[in-house]
Amino acid sequence: MREICQSVETIFQLLLDELKKSTRASEQNYQDVAGRLAAEVTRICTESQRIQDSGDIEGAAESLAQHRLQQCLHYYNLGSVPGRVELHSTLSAIVYRYITPPQVQSSYQARIELIKDFLQGFYLEALKAFRRETQLPPTFSPRTRLELAEYMAFVERFGKRRIPLPRNRSQQLIILRAQTFSQQQPKETSVDMEQAADGGAWDSDQTWNDTSVHSVREAMAGHGSSAIRPQGDESESLRQNVIDELVAYLKERNQEECADYFVLRLQDLPTNEIESILGITPRQRDYLQQRFKYHLLRFAMSHRWELVHQWLEADLDKNLGLLPSGWQSFGEQIGPEGQRLLKLKQQGLSESAIAQTLGSTVAQVQKRWFKLLELAWELRNRSDSGEGASTDE
Repeated sequence: MREICQSVETIFQLLLDELKKSTRASEQNYQDVAGRLAAEVTRICTESQRIQDSGDIEGAAESLAQHRLQQCLHYYNLGSVPGRVELHSTLSAIVYRYITPPQVQSSYQARIELIKDFLQGFYLEALKAFRRETQLPPTFSPRTRLELAEYMAFVERFGKRRIPLPRNRSQQLIILRAQTFSQQQPKETSVDMEQAADGGAWDSDQTWNDTSVHSVREAMAGHGSSAIRPQGDESESLRQNVIDELVAYLKERNQEECADYFVLRLQDLPTNEIESILGITPRQRDYLQQRFKYHLLRFAMSHRWELVHQWLEADLDKNLGLLPSGWQSFGEQIGPEGQRLLKLKQQGLSESAIAQTLGSTVAQVQKRWFKLLELAWELRNRSDSGEGASTDE
């Protein structure tokens, strides 16, 4: 016990010195974070029979303290927003294959949305665990950059904890939580827009023939009712033009696999048949679909945005397809600079002329316009689905 007590003071001082050297915070902040990390290291070294039997408790404590410190500094150096993105990406990669039941075929986008919902709850659970294990008050929330880094490092470790299971097995905590979350999802099929557009990735003919799914599928495929999309040669010609241009765009960028995937999807082939034709595994198909969606977004929001938006009846003359309330919200959210860019686009000026007017480069104009179209797309989809604005914790 005496050895552990001496080690606590040594570990605390080591952590305190390193935090002062590597970060910028208040003295109290240094003391608090170093104290919490030192207490965790001490608890683990005390409770671990393996460490107790090793004969080098002090060495094990110092090694563990360094590991905790480096995790914290990793998120600190990334900063608030990149750090959150890194954490979200790390945890998303772990739970991706577990977020839907094995017998359910789900699109990449559908899984991403489920992961977002799941991780919101998991972050809250991790925060409660962090307060409990560090003996912080129930109202505590990270306020400084150092506290946020400490919390994000804890969340990653919390998710990766191994939980003992029967028959000498174990599993990471976040995977167990993801599996429980997946099992709690309603059994009825939700209308996933990407699945409806892709077709084929459904559990049964009964699901495929469901009226709501079928109507969305028709609309996205280009042969829906006139209430959804205008009929006639002009509409079909536009749709075919979009398809031809997208395939050409993919091939110009050496994305032949994406082009092949897109063409097969247009034929309404089942997912397993597409995998067989392309000679790829389900996992490879997931990655291919992800890559295709990336290029599709670039094509629709940047390379040929005018053609795509004209086909969707969401061009500038129609307020990017937004309802009056959505158009007003869009104007408020883009701010003065965005409104100026929007007006120049409405005047039909070229990108080079707009760049000269705004004192920017063409690349900067393209990037800003991409963001505006992305926001309009989000508002339009939210309006179509009847969703309200969401709030973060």
